[in-house]
Amino acid sequence: MNKNEVLKILKEEKVNHLRLQFTDIMGINKNVGVPPSQFDKALEGKILFDGSSIEGFVRIEESDMLLRPDNDTLLVFPYNDNGTKVARLICDIYNPDDTPFEGCPRGALKKQVKNASSMGFKMNAGLEAEFFLFEKDDQGNITTTTHDTAGYFDLTPIDKGEEARQAMVDALCEIGFEVETSHHEVAPGQHEIDFKYADALIAADNIATFRFIVRRIATQFNLHATFMPKPIFGINGSGMHTHQSLFKDGVNAFYDPNTEHQLSDVALRYIAGLLKHAKGITAITNPLVNSFKRLVPGYEAPTQISWSIKNRSPLIRVPAKREVGTRIEFRSPDPSANPYLALSVMLGAGLDGIMKNLMPPDPVNKNLYTMSKREKMRLKIGSLPGSLNEALSLMEKDPLAKEVLGTHIYKYFVDAKLKEWELYIQQVHPWEQDRYLSIY
Repeated sequence: MNKNEVLKILKEEKVNHLRLQFTDIMGINKNVGVPPSQFDKALEGKILFDGSSIEGFVRIEESDMLLRPDNDTLLVFPYNDNGTKVARLICDIYNPDDTPFEGCPRGALKKQVKNASSMGFKMNAGLEAEFFLFEKDDQGNITTTTHDTAGYFDLTPIDKGEEARQAMVDALCEIGFEVETSHHEVAPGQHEIDFKYADALIAADNIATFRFIVRRIATQFNLHATFMPKPIFGINGSGMHTHQSLFKDGVNAFYDPNTEHQLSDVALRYIAGLLKHAKGITAITNPLVNSFKRLVPGYEAPTQISWSIKNRSPLIRVPAKREVGTRIEFRSPDPSANPYLALSVMLGAGLDGIMKNLMPPDPVNKNLYTMSKREKMRLKIGSLPGSLNEALSLMEKDPLAKEVLGTHIYKYFVDAKLKEWELYIQQVHPWEQDRYLSIY
């Protein structure tokens, strides 16, 4: 849409507050609000904000940044904020001289999309972001008390969160999401809402919007929605399984009816690229100290670097659907990841496999959870990093992430995560007190 078309919609919908939304390097949604008198200026990309206040953006002496809205992301929310009709535009970050800011996560994904396009490919992605709903106490503080004792696919009256989940689905549908399924997940209080795949940039925008809507609707039910990967010990964590495929000239480039598994050489090389760089991109797809409490054996999350046609225990699974639906599912990412950066490194890894004509080992169709260590060694099945510190070390040894993200994002991300790790290891945790205090 052009500027006049956007202004017309804002007027017709009687919008009196416009949020200019963007995402910082850590994947946190940010926004600058403007009143109707500033709509025209905002749509011209002339709204400045203080970039020095945003994690990993710029120094104090370089603080001014421009918000350049993507008009096609216009969304008028189906509710009022205290009587105020609100709309939103997702923005790219620019420098004051109108050049793209190298620290913009959305810009990093755009570069990879352009790289894929130069090879004749368009990426489609579908991200399944699981989340927990927890109760709040009488003072409104967040607890880890679940609102139910339900399990996979359970219904009311066991699943007391179904009403909240249905309200989330209704809100998402009203703003244009094509929701395909929603259901209770394995753990108590855990949920999943799946919506239709889209091209890479729209898919990342959708996850940013999805997280905002889910958390906002949860508050209406006095619940807190969290995308923390592993909030409670002893139960399953939340993943963000990422389905991905490449199309060329409108045809699924992963599909070949004349091969054993009906997978093309493009698909196999893409898989090989992801397997090759899996260790080096894990810090991006699983960016928290807490992420690695989920990536442990016994809770369905993948820990082994392999691929499969038939089962869900490896890192990469190929769902059964073929022809236009042929795709691969990368199962390690979790919903705390910055969707723009996560898709950037996954796409970059896959394209690297294609460019270098890599081929994966044979698929492993046994249950990896029950496979012996000796058998894994025989099949040369490696493991994902076991901690954020290890993941950062492996990322520094693999040049792909830096090439894909650019020096600015890479440096600020690594620096921030090393500080996070240092703060974590300095803490004395309750487990240590329970384990050692009375013995030593």
